[in-house]
Amino acid sequence: MAVCHPVEQKVWDGTRVVLVGNPNVGKSAIFGALTHQRVIVSNYPGTTVEITQAALPNGAVLIDTPGTNSLTAQSDDERVTADYLSANHAEIGAVVQIADAKNLRRALLLTVQLSQLGLPLVLVLNMMDEAVTNGVHIDTDRLGAKLGIDVVKTVAVRGEGIDQVLAALPAARVPHVELAVVQPGDYPPRAQKLKRELHTVADLLHEVISHSAPADRRWVRQLGRWMVHPVLGWTFLLAVLWLVYKFVGEFGAGTLVGFLEETVFGQWINPAATSLIDTVLPIPLIHDLLVGDYGIITMALSYGIAIVFPIVATFFLAFSILEDTGYLPRLAIMFNRVFNLLGLNGKAVLPMVLGLGCDTMATMSTRILETRKERLLVTLLLALGVPCSAQLGVVLGMVNQVSTAGMLLWAGVVIGTMFVVGWLAAKLLPGARSDFILELPPLRLPQIGNITVKTVARVEWYLKEVLPLFVVGTLILFALDKTGALAVVERLAAPLVVNALGLPAAATGAFLIGFLRRDYGAAGLFALALAGELNTQQMIVSLIVVTLFVPCVANVLMIAKEYGAKIALYVVLTVFPLAFAVGALVNVVLNWLHIQL
Repeated sequence: MAVCHPVEQKVWDGTRVVLVGNPNVGKSAIFGALTHQRVIVSNYPGTTVEITQAALPNGAVLIDTPGTNSLTAQSDDERVTADYLSANHAEIGAVVQIADAKNLRRALLLTVQLSQLGLPLVLVLNMMDEAVTNGVHIDTDRLGAKLGIDVVKTVAVRGEGIDQVLAALPAARVPHVELAVVQPGDYPPRAQKLKRELHTVADLLHEVISHSAPADRRWVRQLGRWMVHPVLGWTFLLAVLWLVYKFVGEFGAGTLVGFLEETVFGQWINPAATSLIDTVLPIPLIHDLLVGDYGIITMALSYGIAIVFPIVATFFLAFSILEDTGYLPRLAIMFNRVFNLLGLNGKAVLPMVLGLGCDTMATMSTRILETRKERLLVTLLLALGVPCSAQLGVVLGMVNQVSTAGMLLWAGVVIGTMFVVGWLAAKLLPGARSDFILELPPLRLPQIGNITVKTVARVEWYLKEVLPLFVVGTLILFALDKTGALAVVERLAAPLVVNALGLPAAATGAFLIGFLRRDYGAAGLFALALAGELNTQQMIVSLIVVTLFVPCVANVLMIAKEYGAKIALYVVLTVFPLAFAVGALVNVVLNWLHIQL
């Protein structure tokens, strides 16, 4: 670590220490390693962009700002970071910039801009192990001397260098960087300033970086190139999807669901609970509430734990592995040309992939897209046809029950519907597509620790946020059943559910409760399928409808929060009728052509 001259110790209690850095440099990993405690998440005033904070051991408050490539803001996230540093200048005791050591050029441009704010700074070079592997060697002592600040090396995923970051805070000082003198040209002042900053970065890099032959990872680099190849890339994608399907759709939705539903709940929990309740509380209403057709134990917990939980858990594990390998940004490259047809670029695939975890969080992540048109388009497509993890898991479980032809029909209809809707929306919404610039991280072997932490955190989210809604949904169905309202709704919905979609009347309850949680509705349909109450054609039609179904309440509220109640209403009024219309059309065509699937 490059250490400057000692400075007088500060009183840090309540002082703000702000983490700043480019996207995907390990900022969140360092935030977690520095704090080791529960964080507070809040929206930056006047925006929907989140700021995360927690206490440091020295009493300071650590603030994690959104990733930014420049203080000359282009997106909402970048504007929040720039505005936060400006508005809270007096309260900030130190800025800790996290940099990707193997891409120092990009980081130093931000360092040069930060130096002009007059705030004490510590520069953290993260991912040092990858830099060394790539043959990049940084003279941190010389870099620290040139900037007048401490420079710390870290490998956040292994906890290396974290103590040195904390130790460097008392010595944090304002960097002293003189911008390079360049030949004046016929440029606007802003462009002239950027030119000087780039020349300054080039001068620094020339003095502090040396290169050696990278470690022999040619096969890894070749593999990375194949993954974005116009032909081979799709082969890799299909292979990944096949592996995810085998793990989630067959092992999770087949083996694990079968064991939990048929053995754990079917043979152990449900009979024991029924016997206990009939002995201790032999009251018909209590019996029906807990272990009846719409009982908390026999339906809510059975759906939530026996059917959905194993699928969600296996999906979260698979998603964490893909995330940790660095494969997801390569998907953005592969889908760039496809998304161009929808007025989007490859960056749109990142919120959509995140939507496979949670559409609500994915709607928030559309902020990484630079134009309002792109954000609205992706939000609509997320609401229309990107199932969240719980719903996707159930869908994969149902897909596993049908033939290959049926699975292809489901996928083709859903993708085709999204494409048509996206294409039309792109034509109707004003605005242009932004440029596609994306840095590809190196392929990595997934770290067991990272995968475990991410998977456990997501499973915890499911148990805390989603499982209680299964109980609420069951109570609603119970109340509707006891009051006779459910029978009335089924009769009213019969022309749509029974006649148009060709489904049994019992499916009405699944669609009804799907308004609360789309995945809960999917679980209800899956239960009908497992009980043999849906034939193959009915399973395919119900799969199409529930995949295109209206987003859950939380997602609708998030859309309203991001874009206003009118946009949220437009999304609902588009998605809901369209889902049933497409399902009804598929049912009519299959009946007309007498296709056996």
